[in-house]
Amino acid sequence: MEHPENETQYKGLQVNDGVHSQPTINPYRKAMRAARRELTVDEYVDGILKGNSAVLGRAVTLIESTAERHHALAQEVIEKCLPHAGRSRRIGITGVPGAGKSTSIDVFGMHVLGQGGRLAVLAIDPSSERSNGSILGDKTRMEKLSQQDHVFIRPSPSAGSLGGVARKTRETIVLCEAAGYDNIFVETVGVGQSETAVHSMVDFFLLIQVAGTGDELQGIKRGIMEMCDGIAINKADGDNIDRANLAAAQLRNALHLFPPTPSKWVPEVTTYSGYYELGIDKVWDMIDRYFEYVKGTGYFEELRNRQAKYWMIETIDEQLRNDFYRRADVAALLEQKEQRVLNNMQSPFTAAKDVLDFYYGHRK
Repeated sequence: MEHPENETQYKGLQVNDGVHSQPTINPYRKAMRAARRELTVDEYVDGILKGNSAVLGRAVTLIESTAERHHALAQEVIEKCLPHAGRSRRIGITGVPGAGKSTSIDVFGMHVLGQGGRLAVLAIDPSSERSNGSILGDKTRMEKLSQQDHVFIRPSPSAGSLGGVARKTRETIVLCEAAGYDNIFVETVGVGQSETAVHSMVDFFLLIQVAGTGDELQGIKRGIMEMCDGIAINKADGDNIDRANLAAAQLRNALHLFPPTPSKWVPEVTTYSGYYELGIDKVWDMIDRYFEYVKGTGYFEELRNRQAKYWMIETIDEQLRNDFYRRADVAALLEQKEQRVLNNMQSPFTAAKDVLDFYYGHRK
Protein backbone atom coordinates (compact mmCIF):
# COMPACT_ATOMS: atom_id res chain seq x y z
CA MET A 1 0.00 0.00 0.00
CA GLU A 2 1.39 3.40 -1.03
CA HIS A 3 1.89 6.07 1.63
CA PRO A 4 0.90 9.61 0.43
CA GLU A 5 3.40 11.00 2.94
CA ASN A 6 6.19 9.82 0.61
CA GLU A 7 5.13 12.14 -2.23
CA THR A 8 7.61 14.78 -3.38
CA GLN A 9 5.82 17.73 -1.77
CA TYR A 10 6.53 16.28 1.66
CA LYS A 11 10.26 16.83 1.85
CA GLY A 12 12.25 15.18 4.59
CA LEU A 13 9.42 12.79 5.41
CA GLN A 14 9.42 9.11 4.62
CA VAL A 15 7.12 6.38 5.91
CA ASN A 16 8.20 2.75 5.65
CA ASP A 17 5.87 -0.22 5.28
CA GLY A 18 6.87 -1.54 8.67
CA VAL A 19 6.82 -5.12 9.89
CA HIS A 20 4.07 -7.39 8.69
CA SER A 21 1.96 -9.11 11.32
CA GLN A 22 3.41 -12.48 12.26
CA PRO A 23 1.20 -15.55 12.06
CA THR A 24 -0.19 -16.77 15.37
CA ILE A 25 0.99 -20.32 14.58
CA ASN A 26 4.61 -21.15 13.86
CA PRO A 27 4.73 -21.75 10.08
CA TYR A 28 7.53 -24.27 10.57
CA ARG A 29 5.55 -26.36 12.98
CA LYS A 30 4.54 -29.74 11.68
CA ALA A 31 0.92 -30.57 11.29
CA MET A 32 -0.81 -31.36 14.54
CA ARG A 33 -0.50 -35.02 15.30
CA ALA A 34 -3.69 -36.98 15.25
CA ALA A 35 -5.49 -37.50 18.52
CA ARG A 36 -4.34 -40.60 20.38
CA ARG A 37 -6.39 -43.64 19.58
CA GLU A 38 -8.34 -44.95 22.53
CA LEU A 39 -7.07 -48.35 23.56
CA THR A 40 -9.29 -51.38 23.88
CA VAL A 41 -9.70 -53.25 27.17
CA ASP A 42 -7.39 -56.05 25.97
CA GLU A 43 -4.74 -53.53 24.88
CA TYR A 44 -4.88 -51.86 28.29
CA VAL A 45 -4.61 -55.17 30.14
CA ASP A 46 -1.86 -56.52 27.89
CA GLY A 47 0.21 -53.35 28.28
CA ILE A 48 -0.25 -53.31 32.06
CA LEU A 49 0.73 -56.98 32.47
CA LYS A 50 3.86 -56.33 30.39
CA GLY A 51 4.81 -53.50 32.77
CA ASN A 52 4.40 -50.74 30.19
CA SER A 53 4.37 -47.58 32.32
CA ALA A 54 2.88 -45.45 29.51
CA VAL A 55 -0.15 -47.77 29.21
CA LEU A 56 -0.39 -47.94 33.00
CA GLY A 57 -0.47 -44.13 33.17
CA ARG A 58 -3.24 -43.99 30.57
CA ALA A 59 -5.21 -46.62 32.49
CA VAL A 60 -4.92 -44.58 35.71
CA THR A 61 -6.13 -41.51 33.82
CA LEU A 62 -9.07 -43.60 32.63
CA ILE A 63 -9.90 -44.53 36.22
CA GLU A 64 -9.70 -40.90 37.37
CA SER A 65 -11.88 -39.67 34.50
CA THR A 66 -15.31 -38.35 35.45
CA ALA A 67 -16.70 -39.07 31.98
CA GLU A 68 -19.47 -41.64 32.11
CA ARG A 69 -18.23 -43.42 28.97
CA HIS A 70 -14.86 -44.11 30.63
CA HIS A 71 -16.34 -45.63 33.77
CA ALA A 72 -17.45 -48.98 32.30
CA LEU A 73 -14.19 -49.33 30.35
CA ALA A 74 -12.12 -48.65 33.48
CA GLN A 75 -14.04 -51.17 35.55
CA GLU A 76 -13.57 -53.85 32.89
CA VAL A 77 -9.81 -53.21 32.86
CA ILE A 78 -9.70 -53.46 36.68
CA GLU A 79 -11.67 -56.72 36.68
CA LYS A 80 -9.26 -58.33 34.22
CA CYS A 81 -6.22 -57.12 36.18
CA LEU A 82 -7.59 -58.27 39.54
CA PRO A 83 -6.39 -61.91 39.27
CA HIS A 84 -2.83 -60.60 38.77
CA ALA A 85 -2.95 -58.21 41.76
CA GLY A 86 -2.52 -58.61 45.50
CA ARG A 87 1.16 -59.58 45.54
CA SER A 88 2.66 -56.38 46.88
CA ARG A 89 3.40 -54.67 50.16
CA ARG A 90 1.13 -51.66 50.50
CA ILE A 91 2.58 -49.00 52.80
CA GLY A 92 0.75 -45.83 53.78
CA ILE A 93 2.90 -42.85 54.77
CA THR A 94 1.56 -39.84 56.63
CA GLY A 95 2.84 -37.03 58.80
CA VAL A 96 2.42 -33.38 59.63
CA PRO A 97 3.23 -30.87 56.85
CA GLY A 98 6.97 -30.28 56.76
CA ALA A 99 7.82 -33.64 58.32
CA GLY A 100 9.68 -34.61 55.15
CA LYS A 101 7.32 -37.21 53.71
CA SER A 102 8.30 -36.77 50.06
CA THR A 103 12.03 -36.61 50.84
CA SER A 104 11.68 -39.71 52.99
CA ILE A 105 9.80 -41.57 50.25
CA ASP A 106 12.68 -40.68 47.92
CA VAL A 107 15.27 -42.39 50.14
CA PHE A 108 12.95 -45.23 51.22
CA GLY A 109 12.27 -45.93 47.56
CA MET A 110 15.94 -46.03 46.66
CA HIS A 111 16.41 -48.52 49.50
CA VAL A 112 13.66 -50.70 48.00
CA LEU A 113 15.22 -50.53 44.55
CA GLY A 114 18.58 -51.46 46.05
CA GLN A 115 16.99 -54.70 47.25
CA GLY A 116 15.79 -55.49 43.74
CA GLY A 117 12.17 -54.42 44.14
CA ARG A 118 9.88 -52.32 41.96
CA LEU A 119 8.04 -49.35 43.41
CA ALA A 120 4.85 -47.39 42.71
CA VAL A 121 4.28 -44.13 44.60
CA LEU A 122 0.72 -42.83 44.74
CA ALA A 123 0.48 -39.37 46.27
CA ILE A 124 -2.84 -37.68 47.03
CA ASP A 125 -2.29 -33.96 46.45
CA PRO A 126 -4.55 -31.44 48.22
CA SER A 127 -6.72 -29.34 45.91
CA SER A 128 -7.65 -25.72 46.36
CA GLU A 129 -11.10 -25.27 47.88
CA ARG A 130 -11.62 -22.23 45.63
CA SER A 131 -10.26 -23.30 42.26
CA ASN A 132 -10.06 -27.10 42.69
CA GLY A 133 -6.54 -26.84 41.26
CA SER A 134 -3.55 -28.82 42.49
CA ILE A 135 0.17 -28.27 42.12
CA LEU A 136 0.93 -32.01 41.82
CA GLY A 137 4.57 -31.25 42.62
CA ASP A 138 5.52 -34.37 44.57
CA LYS A 139 7.73 -35.61 41.75
CA THR A 140 9.93 -32.54 42.10
CA ARG A 141 10.73 -33.54 45.70
CA MET A 142 11.57 -37.12 44.69
CA GLU A 143 14.62 -36.26 42.62
CA LYS A 144 16.27 -39.67 42.72
CA LEU A 145 13.17 -41.84 42.32
CA SER A 146 11.83 -39.83 39.40
CA GLN A 147 14.91 -40.80 37.38
CA GLN A 148 14.67 -44.55 37.99
CA ASP A 149 13.32 -47.09 35.52
CA HIS A 150 11.46 -49.39 37.91
CA VAL A 151 9.44 -46.63 39.58
CA PHE A 152 5.96 -45.33 38.81
CA ILE A 153 5.02 -42.03 40.52
CA ARG A 154 1.45 -40.80 40.25
CA PRO A 155 0.10 -37.76 42.10
CA SER A 156 -3.69 -37.45 42.20
CA PRO A 157 -5.64 -34.29 43.08
CA SER A 158 -8.16 -34.65 45.88
CA ALA A 159 -10.40 -32.15 44.03
CA GLY A 160 -12.62 -31.70 47.05
CA SER A 161 -13.75 -35.35 47.02
CA LEU A 162 -11.48 -37.33 49.28
CA GLY A 163 -13.65 -40.44 49.23
CA GLY A 164 -13.70 -40.61 45.45
CA VAL A 165 -9.95 -40.12 45.21
CA ALA A 166 -9.35 -42.77 47.86
CA ARG A 167 -11.46 -45.29 45.93
CA LYS A 168 -9.63 -44.49 42.70
CA THR A 169 -6.31 -44.78 44.51
CA ARG A 170 -7.29 -48.28 45.63
CA GLU A 171 -8.18 -49.16 42.04
CA THR A 172 -4.83 -47.75 40.92
CA ILE A 173 -3.10 -50.04 43.42
CA VAL A 174 -4.69 -53.03 41.66
CA LEU A 175 -3.31 -51.88 38.29
CA CYS A 176 0.16 -51.20 39.71
CA GLU A 177 0.29 -54.65 41.28
CA ALA A 178 -0.78 -56.24 38.00
CA ALA A 179 2.04 -54.29 36.30
CA GLY A 180 4.57 -55.97 38.59
CA TYR A 181 5.19 -53.31 41.21
CA ASP A 182 5.77 -55.26 44.42
CA ASN A 183 5.97 -52.24 46.73
CA ILE A 184 3.26 -49.57 46.81
CA PHE A 185 3.70 -46.32 48.76
CA VAL A 186 0.57 -44.25 49.36
CA GLU A 187 1.39 -40.75 50.60
CA THR A 188 -1.40 -38.76 52.24
CA VAL A 189 -2.04 -35.02 52.16
CA GLY A 190 -1.14 -34.68 55.86
CA VAL A 191 -2.51 -35.39 59.30
CA GLY A 192 -6.27 -35.18 59.01
CA GLN A 193 -9.29 -36.80 57.43
CA SER A 194 -7.40 -38.57 54.63
CA GLU A 195 -5.63 -40.98 56.99
CA THR A 196 -8.75 -43.05 57.62
CA ALA A 197 -9.26 -43.61 53.89
CA VAL A 198 -5.61 -44.47 53.24
CA HIS A 199 -5.41 -46.73 56.30
CA SER A 200 -8.23 -48.81 54.80
CA MET A 201 -6.17 -49.70 51.71
CA VAL A 202 -2.66 -50.38 53.04
CA ASP A 203 -0.97 -53.16 55.01
CA PHE A 204 1.41 -51.00 57.05
CA PHE A 205 0.73 -47.43 58.17
CA LEU A 206 3.80 -45.30 58.92
CA LEU A 207 3.58 -41.99 60.78
CA ILE A 208 6.49 -39.62 60.15
CA GLN A 209 7.09 -37.13 62.93
CA VAL A 210 9.73 -34.49 63.62
CA ALA A 211 11.38 -33.50 66.90
CA GLY A 212 12.44 -30.13 68.18
CA THR A 213 9.13 -28.38 67.51
CA GLY A 214 7.97 -28.09 71.10
CA ASP A 215 5.69 -30.65 72.72
CA GLU A 216 6.16 -33.69 70.47
CA LEU A 217 2.71 -35.04 71.34
CA GLN A 218 1.00 -31.72 70.64
CA GLY A 219 -1.21 -31.88 67.56
CA ILE A 220 -0.87 -35.66 67.17
CA LYS A 221 -4.43 -36.87 67.12
CA ARG A 222 -5.23 -39.98 69.13
CA GLY A 223 -6.90 -41.53 66.09
CA ILE A 224 -3.70 -41.24 64.05
CA MET A 225 -1.65 -42.78 66.85
CA GLU A 226 -4.06 -45.69 67.14
CA MET A 227 -3.98 -46.33 63.38
CA CYS A 228 -0.22 -46.31 62.85
CA ASP A 229 1.83 -49.51 62.87
CA GLY A 230 5.10 -47.66 63.23
CA ILE A 231 6.42 -44.16 63.94
CA ALA A 232 9.61 -42.80 62.40
CA ILE A 233 11.04 -39.54 63.70
CA ASN A 234 12.75 -37.67 60.88
CA LYS A 235 15.61 -35.15 60.97
CA ALA A 236 17.55 -37.08 63.63
CA ASP A 237 20.87 -35.53 62.68
CA GLY A 238 23.36 -32.98 64.00
CA ASP A 239 22.18 -31.11 67.07
CA ASN A 240 18.71 -32.63 66.76
CA ILE A 241 19.70 -36.23 67.60
CA ASP A 242 19.08 -35.88 71.34
CA ARG A 243 15.70 -34.22 70.78
CA ALA A 244 14.74 -36.98 68.35
CA ASN A 245 15.68 -39.68 70.86
CA LEU A 246 13.71 -37.90 73.59
CA ALA A 247 10.68 -37.62 71.30
CA ALA A 248 10.98 -41.34 70.50
CA ALA A 249 10.92 -42.17 74.22
CA GLN A 250 7.86 -39.96 74.77
CA LEU A 251 6.01 -41.60 71.88
CA ARG A 252 6.85 -45.12 73.09
CA ASN A 253 5.41 -44.26 76.48
CA ALA A 254 2.29 -42.79 74.87
CA LEU A 255 1.73 -45.90 72.73
CA HIS A 256 1.64 -48.08 75.85
CA LEU A 257 -1.48 -46.19 76.98
CA PHE A 258 -3.46 -47.21 73.91
CA PRO A 259 -5.46 -50.45 73.62
CA PRO A 260 -3.88 -53.35 71.68
CA THR A 261 -4.06 -53.14 67.89
CA PRO A 262 -6.33 -55.61 66.03
CA SER A 263 -3.21 -57.44 64.82
CA LYS A 264 -1.75 -57.53 68.37
CA TRP A 265 1.38 -55.95 66.87
CA VAL A 266 3.01 -53.42 69.19
CA PRO A 267 3.82 -50.29 67.11
CA GLU A 268 7.52 -49.48 67.10
CA VAL A 269 9.24 -46.08 67.16
CA THR A 270 12.56 -45.36 65.46
CA THR A 271 14.60 -42.34 64.35
CA TYR A 272 16.25 -41.50 61.06
CA SER A 273 17.37 -38.64 58.81
CA GLY A 274 15.87 -38.54 55.34
CA TYR A 275 18.08 -35.66 54.17
CA TYR A 276 21.34 -37.28 55.23
CA GLU A 277 20.04 -40.82 54.59
CA LEU A 278 20.83 -42.05 58.09
CA GLY A 279 18.92 -44.88 59.74
CA ILE A 280 16.91 -45.79 56.63
CA ASP A 281 17.69 -49.47 57.19
CA LYS A 282 16.21 -49.23 60.72
CA VAL A 283 12.89 -47.99 59.34
CA TRP A 284 12.80 -50.73 56.72
CA ASP A 285 13.79 -53.42 59.24
CA MET A 286 10.79 -52.36 61.34
CA ILE A 287 8.52 -52.75 58.30
CA ASP A 288 10.03 -56.18 57.52
CA ARG A 289 9.40 -57.35 61.09
CA TYR A 290 5.78 -56.23 60.86
CA PHE A 291 5.10 -58.17 57.65
CA GLU A 292 6.81 -61.26 59.04
CA TYR A 293 4.64 -61.01 62.16
CA VAL A 294 1.23 -60.47 60.48
CA LYS A 295 1.83 -63.15 57.87
CA GLY A 296 2.82 -65.56 60.61
CA THR A 297 -0.36 -64.91 62.61
CA GLY A 298 -2.70 -64.93 59.60
CA TYR A 299 -3.74 -61.30 60.20
CA PHE A 300 -2.42 -60.23 56.78
CA GLU A 301 -5.10 -62.16 54.87
CA GLU A 302 -7.75 -61.12 57.38
CA LEU A 303 -6.85 -57.46 56.85
CA ARG A 304 -6.99 -57.75 53.06
CA ASN A 305 -10.42 -59.42 53.25
CA ARG A 306 -11.73 -56.78 55.65
CA GLN A 307 -10.53 -54.01 53.34
CA ALA A 308 -12.18 -55.62 50.31
CA LYS A 309 -15.54 -55.69 52.12
CA TYR A 310 -15.03 -52.09 53.28
CA TRP A 311 -14.47 -50.83 49.74
CA MET A 312 -17.45 -52.77 48.42
CA ILE A 313 -19.69 -50.93 50.91
CA GLU A 314 -17.96 -47.61 50.17
CA THR A 315 -18.55 -48.08 46.45
CA ILE A 316 -22.25 -48.80 47.04
CA ASP A 317 -22.53 -45.65 49.17
CA GLU A 318 -20.85 -43.55 46.49
CA GLN A 319 -23.04 -44.91 43.69
CA LEU A 320 -26.22 -44.24 45.70
CA ARG A 321 -25.05 -40.72 46.51
CA ASN A 322 -24.21 -39.97 42.88
CA ASP A 323 -27.54 -41.35 41.64
CA PHE A 324 -29.42 -39.26 44.18
CA TYR A 325 -27.78 -35.92 43.38
CA ARG A 326 -27.71 -36.40 39.61
CA ARG A 327 -31.50 -36.74 39.36
CA ALA A 328 -32.93 -33.51 37.95
CA ASP A 329 -36.32 -34.00 39.66
CA VAL A 330 -34.62 -34.62 43.01
CA ALA A 331 -32.46 -31.51 42.57
CA ALA A 332 -35.57 -29.39 41.85
CA LEU A 333 -37.41 -30.70 44.92
CA LEU A 334 -34.28 -30.27 47.03
CA GLU A 335 -34.10 -26.61 46.05
CA GLN A 336 -37.74 -26.10 47.04
CA LYS A 337 -37.21 -27.78 50.39
CA GLU A 338 -34.10 -25.72 51.06
CA GLN A 339 -36.13 -22.54 50.67
CA ARG A 340 -38.81 -23.84 53.05
CA VAL A 341 -36.15 -24.70 55.63
CA LEU A 342 -34.45 -21.30 55.28
CA ASN A 343 -37.82 -19.55 55.71
CA ASN A 344 -38.59 -21.60 58.85
CA MET A 345 -41.60 -23.17 57.13
CA GLN A 346 -40.32 -26.72 57.68
CA SER A 347 -37.72 -28.46 59.80
CA PRO A 348 -34.57 -29.83 58.11
CA PHE A 349 -35.48 -33.34 59.25
CA THR A 350 -38.98 -33.51 57.77
CA ALA A 351 -37.71 -31.80 54.60
CA ALA A 352 -35.03 -34.46 54.23
CA LYS A 353 -37.61 -37.19 54.79
CA ASP A 354 -39.87 -35.70 52.09
CA VAL A 355 -37.01 -35.63 49.57
CA LEU A 356 -35.97 -39.20 50.39
CA ASP A 357 -39.55 -40.44 50.21
CA PHE A 358 -39.86 -38.80 46.78
CA TYR A 359 -36.59 -40.43 45.64
CA TYR A 360 -37.45 -43.91 46.87
CA GLY A 361 -41.02 -43.61 45.58
CA HIS A 362 -39.73 -43.00 42.07
CA ARG A 363 -37.21 -45.80 42.40
CA LYS A 364 -39.91 -48.44 42.91
